[in-house]
Amino acid sequence: MFERLLKDINKVWLLYLKAFLLFLTGFISSILLVLLNFNVKTIVFLLLAIWGFCRAYYFAFYVIQHYVDPNYKFSGLIDFAKYSIKKGKSNLQKKKKIR
Repeated sequence: MFERLLKDINKVWLLYLKAFLLFLTGFISSILLVLLNFNVKTIVFLLLAIWGFCRAYYFAFYVIQHYVDPNYKFSGLIDFAKYSIKKGKSNLQKKKKIR
């Protein structure tokens, strides 16, 4: 529901505000997590988690659209999950027909 409200933002300043608030949320959460358990392992694992999620997001929205399926248009992670499930089922059906 919340994503649906934000999906229709067409004012540039609101998009920048949304990006800033998302960044601020991640930044404050990261700082609090490190302060709760301050050690090198926590910092390394947090950095790896952030890097991994960023790469997965890049894959879900850039790689798929530009290299795998140019017709794929997305509006969020839920849409990507639906797309992946749909593609997975269609690929399974193609394999069954080939045999």
